[in-house]
Amino acid sequence: MFKATPNPPEPETDPKKLQEATDRALDYYLKPKQTNPENKQPGQLFTIVDGIDTESLLANLSETLASADAMVSDLAFDLEGSRRHVALGIQQLIELSELLANRALDNVNAQS
Repeated sequence: MFKATPNPPEPETDPKKLQEATDRALDYYLKPKQTNPENKQPGQLFTIVDGIDTESLLANLSETLASADAMVSDLAFDLEGSRRHVALGIQQLIELSELLANRALDNVNAQS
């Protein structure tokens, strides 16, 4: 009997190549690549969702700084001596940062 197509190739029997192909297939399904590994930092607990507008970010920053200011202010008045001065210095830095965040928020609102 005459066949119109040639015989199929003989299967590869090299165990090394077979093992490499098996490992590649298993790694593809069992060890998927991480998406955006550069965005992930080890030990990072909190993240910010992509696509949040600048105004929302600045508003949340301003509120967070206001909360930190209130906590440090309360703590500073319970301290004495140099520890109180350190706490008040931290409070000043927080207030300065809050002023900067509020000005940036005003600039964003003015552009809208």
